[in-house]
Amino acid sequence: MERRDFRSPTARIPAQEIRLEFVRSSGPGGQNVNKTASKVQLRWHVGGSSAFSDFEKAAIRAYAGHRLNSEDEIVLVAQTERSQSQNRNQVIQRLQDVVAAALTPKKKHKKTRVSRSQKQKRLEDKRRTGEVKRARKPPRGE
Repeated sequence: MERRDFRSPTARIPAQEIRLEFVRSSGPGGQNVNKTASKVQLRWHVGGSSAFSDFEKAAIRAYAGHRLNSEDEIVLVAQTERSQSQNRNQVIQRLQDVVAAALTPKKKHKKTRVSRSQKQKRLEDKRRTGEVKRARKPPRGE
């Protein structure tokens, strides 16, 4: 594997921290699937990473969900392409996306209020609708 760092918007994942395994793909594909190891399995040990602080590692773990196994590794698999290199690029990109999404600050939700004029308009519409319905009824007889 070439020596390069995989970038996310906020940090770099050193190439030596990522383990790639190539295995045979499942599913249709004929003889090509039976003779080539094009499926790529990526493993990255979150706790052993030197590129992130403890706070960032906790955020990555929380975001990873089912991708995180009991050994504190994020495991990603790519097998959609026939080419091993395309699957490798795809799984590395997915790891970058997971890390970037985990480290992106979440927007605070601002509570909004209904304005006074909106409330008055709603009540006025309700009153008008009620008058229309009342006008449909026959007059009360004695």
